[in-house]
Amino acid sequence: MTPTNKSSFRIFTLAGISVYVHWSWFLVAVYSIKFRTNEYSSVQWNVLEYLSLFLIVLLHEFGHQLACRQVGGKTHDIVLWPLGGVAYVSPPQRPGAQLWSIAAGPLVNVILLPVLFGSVLLISYLGWADTHSDAHELLSNILYINLGLLIFNLMPVYPLDGGQILRSLLWFVFGRANSLLIASIVGFVGVAVFIGMAIWAQSFWLGIMTVFLLMNCWSGLKQARALSRAAKLPRHAGFVCPSCRTSPPLGGLWRCGNCRKGFDTFLTRGICPYCQTQYTSTQCLECGSTCPMSDWIVALSNNP
Repeated sequence: MTPTNKSSFRIFTLAGISVYVHWSWFLVAVYSIKFRTNEYSSVQWNVLEYLSLFLIVLLHEFGHQLACRQVGGKTHDIVLWPLGGVAYVSPPQRPGAQLWSIAAGPLVNVILLPVLFGSVLLISYLGWADTHSDAHELLSNILYINLGLLIFNLMPVYPLDGGQILRSLLWFVFGRANSLLIASIVGFVGVAVFIGMAIWAQSFWLGIMTVFLLMNCWSGLKQARALSRAAKLPRHAGFVCPSCRTSPPLGGLWRCGNCRKGFDTFLTRGICPYCQTQYTSTQCLECGSTCPMSDWIVALSNNP
């Protein structure tokens, strides 16, 4: 259910990060602007408000991207859609790196709070609340939007930022798999609360958000179980991932891109035993990074 760039329009690229807008965002934008026409004296102010929401979400997602780069991770696209934004990032599989990559998004909203609050106070002090009522209303609404997004994102419901921050903190104590398992279970409790709120408020959008959270909690639970099973597998003693310093598991867990059969790439030195396709690089099943086979061996020889 998470949006991808395949059904989106690219609007620009900044610092090597492409920003896409999902097609459904335009439909919701038109609906939202028409629905709130009584807020201002003209519809242009509604458009400015929605564009401000667009900008706040975009800055939030760039916070994730730039923080991920700081810790040595890989950044990909940003996709904006009616339920917010998605920053596709691949931070190193370390709790500290994950924590900073996630926390930097809400931190952007925290930084915006005094700026927006000061702007509202300044306009009120200058007496513009009466003479420029639309501008005052716009800034006030943007302040509340930013605050609302911050509070919502910090809720400890996976995969919201709050849920992922909780998972990163738990990682320090319980490990990678168990932290995700706990965060997913806490997320299910949050989903139950959202279901009750959606029914009570009879909110269509809250219902859609609940379905999105439910699907991601279920996905997180399955991933946690897979990580737990993988952690118990025996490991190759002769190789170490250059990125996360983890030895790869034994077994036919790598799938050949040519014949689609699974094989142990470290046992066969990167050659598929079924179709003889040669792979000079291999992917770490722990952190997702892809490195040349030779780097895995060198990493072991340099490991004290």
